Amino acid sequence: MMRILALMLSVAALAAAPLTTAAQQKPILLHDAALVDGTGAQVRPHVDITMRKGTIESVRPAFTKKSPKNVDIVDCTGKVVIPGLISAHSHLGVLLNNAETSSNAYTPENVTATLNQFERYGVTTIVSLGVNRDLVYDLRDQQRAGKIGGATLLTAGRGIGVPNGAPGMNLAQDQIYRPATPDEARKDVDEMAGHHVDLIKLWLDSGHGKIPSMDPAIYTAVIDEAHKHHLKVAAHVYTLADAKSLVNANVDIFAHSVRDQTVDSAFTQSLLDRKTWYIPTLALDEAFYLYAASPEVMQSQFFQQAAGPQLLAKLQAPDYAEKNLSSEQTEQAKKDHAIAMQNLKTLRDAGVSIGFGTDSGAVPGRIPGYSEHRELEDLVAAGLTPLQAITLATGENGRLLREINPKLSVGLIQTDYSADLIILSADPLLDVRNTRHIEAVYHHGVLVPNPPPQN
Repeated sequence: MMRILALMLSVAALAAAPLTTAAQQKPILLHDAALVDGTGAQVRPHVDITMRKGTIESVRPAFTKKSPKNVDIVDCTGKVVIPGLISAHSHLGVLLNNAETSSNAYTPENVTATLNQFERYGVTTIVSLGVNRDLVYDLRDQQRAGKIGGATLLTAGRGIGVPNGAPGMNLAQDQIYRPATPDEARKDVDEMAGHHVDLIKLWLDSGHGKIPSMDPAIYTAVIDEAHKHHLKVAAHVYTLADAKSLVNANVDIFAHSVRDQTVDSAFTQSLLDRKTWYIPTLALDEAFYLYAASPEVMQSQFFQQAAGPQLLAKLQAPDYAEKNLSSEQTEQAKKDHAIAMQNLKTLRDAGVSIGFGTDSGAVPGRIPGYSEHRELEDLVAAGLTPLQAITLATGENGRLLREINPKLSVGLIQTDYSADLIILSADPLLDVRNTRHIEAVYHHGVLVPNPPPQN
């Protein structure tokens, strides 16, 4: 009991102090933690983790006699430490108050607030995968200079969509390129490369035949031009036929699951042969009906603080559940979600590289910070163990991000990696929902103030 009190006092004292840079802090030692390090290895009990100047300095057995000097010690006895979560597919500046899509939402204040929400929920790195205004480059530069905080930001810039087609979102004209020819597509890629985007995003699907799809000549040009700039390409995808065509065009990342049918062995082998990444985004389709079908998920403060009052009011309106559950969109989303779960398990069992993302921030209900914890739960429901799910969201996603930016070392609790980690008061390997029992978040070795409530 005394050890738990000591941890609470240590965390509270650090949270109450002004937020300082890691370079200004004394080294921080997380003492006697149970460690899930992001590699997929089993939990290691009784570990000391030392953070200095924003990185992990050492991971070693917990001291038992004389305590080290000149370090701030946080007692983690009885706690589990995992790496900060990484979302390789999220969005910024699309929603106002998480509740309404708006072409006026991409402002410094709104984007920064969303980055902060990700961070306090333990999502310490995100890829904003398209529909960004060029403002994102300035915000990314400010963050790298230490002028703004929040989750570490990688960006695909505006991304490339289809004239009068996908993405069918309420966007300002300067949030998306919609080239009509391959030459225009190459020019758009060149412009984003000039801004040093981290990767390129494209949309091509027809929305169940309701909107125009992208001409294969255009997405082939996008991928080819991006590769000339040594940039990887992520594609929004829905059908297996489109996915097969994209693999043949050398796409690098699928930003969603194949959901129109189950994948076949030929497609699975093509992903293995090309080393193509697959991000299932299981929470995407589920968000269309989850809150109507399972309103109990909205009862926790963990959920309610992430959702915010405006979205919560919409989801709890008297007629919301009945309208939602009787709609054709809901029935389709349920079918898509079931196929996505099945395809994820098939591809992972075959050894395909699986990333982690949620499309959070794209539409109301895909909630920054909350949806990432829900995605972990969905991965387990699809047949993964809690350890495997956490590994996708940390170490495996870190491997994906390192392919995008070789200078980025995130996702593992190992020497010389960024000191991004979460202290949990309950064991997530017993129940993956215990990732929501966040006692503290550290990002670049700095304690993040105001973690979300645990209930």
